[in-house]
Amino acid sequence: MLFHHLLQTEGDAYITSHALGFDSRQRLERFVRAKLQPSDRAARHPAHGGAVGGLKEPVQVVQRHAELELQWLDADASDAPAQLKAHVDPAHYRIDVQRAPMIHAIAAHDPAQGRWLLQLPSHHMVLDHTTLDFLVQEIALIQQDRQAELPAPVPFRNYVAQARLGVSQDEHEAFFRQMLADVDEPTAPFNLLDVQGDGTRVEEARLRLEPELAQQIRREAQRHGVSAATLFHLAWALVLGKATGKDDVVFGTVLFGRMQGGEGAQRALGLFINTLPLRVRLGAKGVLACVKETHEALTQLLHHEHANLSLAQRCSALPGARRCSRHC
Repeated sequence: MLFHHLLQTEGDAYITSHALGFDSRQRLERFVRAKLQPSDRAARHPAHGGAVGGLKEPVQVVQRHAELELQWLDADASDAPAQLKAHVDPAHYRIDVQRAPMIHAIAAHDPAQGRWLLQLPSHHMVLDHTTLDFLVQEIALIQQDRQAELPAPVPFRNYVAQARLGVSQDEHEAFFRQMLADVDEPTAPFNLLDVQGDGTRVEEARLRLEPELAQQIRREAQRHGVSAATLFHLAWALVLGKATGKDDVVFGTVLFGRMQGGEGAQRALGLFINTLPLRVRLGAKGVLACVKETHEALTQLLHHEHANLSLAQRCSALPGARRCSRHC
């Protein structure tokens, strides 16, 4: 994420924003105070006061005082929602990752609908979806004056220690070298490499599975002693195999990050997710053999879910992999 931030000169593919509406300005301002009060929120969750600095390597630097300033956008009364959304468009909006907090609050009045609108652009480096859910839960308790019910905070530094000290770099490197040492070209569907650009022109399409099909997938996974995720990973490997004409494919998968994050990681706030490569060898094997091998590969990968992506890249035979990993 930091690499892409530094690579882009305009916008940032990893800016995400959340839109909210309020029936009064007072409610909006109270929400912002509850979301990130320098004295309260950063004290409970220091990662919210984090910025990215560079010593020997990029590290998150937690600042004791991270002031969140509410900004008001002077929008046209007739088109306030569209203007506010356009203002935080990741195609051009950037957040200074060296200055905390890496979350902003931008508001506008929408007199046409009698609403006060709030956009909360943040950098993905400081939160994931689970963190967002926890934040909403905590803010709801604060706004109801039920602070006594807030769960005890789990320091993000516990996860950092677990990630850096749990599995050694040598173990990570041995694992990914065994997986990727003979991979000398990327798995590129239709031989297209740069299909996303800076990420701002990507179009998403979603198709929700029918409940009957979803249940059938779960039953099949249970019958074979694997997770539904295993079946989806194998299905994607088959798609890539058809799109590349190969029976040996490598693709990235997002790991939850909290499975090996240490005690309390399920409740901690911060960025836990990681993206790492997975190799699936299809060959002429039957479906059951492929299911078993994919399950084993995912199980092993979970043990290394905190490894650096650059380390994994360095373990492949791709041209420039070693040079890239030293500079990325």
